[in-house]
Amino acid sequence: MVIGAHAGDCEVMTGSVVAQHTAAGGEALYVHLTLGERGHPSLPSDAYAAQKREEANAAAEAVGAAVRILPYRDGDLMGDRATKEAVAEIIRDERPDIVITHWSGSFHRDHATCHEIVCDAVFYAGLADLWPDRRNHLVSALYFGENWEDARGYRPDLYVDTTEGHERWLRSLEAYELFRGGLSSFAYARYYSALAVVRGAECGCAYAKTFAVPDEARRVVVRGLDREIPLPVTTAASIVVHPSEGR
Repeated sequence: MVIGAHAGDCEVMTGSVVAQHTAAGGEALYVHLTLGERGHPSLPSDAYAAQKREEANAAAEAVGAAVRILPYRDGDLMGDRATKEAVAEIIRDERPDIVITHWSGSFHRDHATCHEIVCDAVFYAGLADLWPDRRNHLVSALYFGENWEDARGYRPDLYVDTTEGHERWLRSLEAYELFRGGLSSFAYARYYSALAVVRGAECGCAYAKTFAVPDEARRVVVRGLDREIPLPVTTAASIVVHPSEGR
């Protein structure tokens, strides 16, 4: 499950990973907390919301993901208990193994709020007595995706080789007018494509995506410095995960 502040955020943070995961038979869900409907230079927000809803569905379909769009407003996302519990309910309903969202260090208010919402929602989803009539769900791993607006203090802990899903991901981005160019002076598609090349060069493959992990998940326990042990992807920093090595 990938949870983003606006339609388009999930895709840039994880689209190539999702493309590979679904191609291998896995399931993926994009959850957009808002449509990002206030980002068009000329269209009114209602018209752009309708456009982005269509774009979000097309982009998800292109990588084999399902999509859920929540009713919150672009720019007005609130990190209140009700919103966190609403996201926790989705986590309980969908029961994902892995949840991915924004890194905390963002200059965009909605992104930082989304990070807070998701971290607390993962916690609430695991509480057995929060909704006694529904089963709780413990998420196996929480990761934070790389986004140019969330760069404050970001450090890549996990590298995923996305070579197999790269071209399919780029095609999925074309569903959005924003990524085709013309809406912003920022070259979104060129930036994220180039970033995949840079991250791939850092870990020895053609293209890669990186993720950060919560501080408490970076601990590695060993019995001695002279002993080799397998390092789990949820705790070890700077690990490269190749598509053939499992989900």
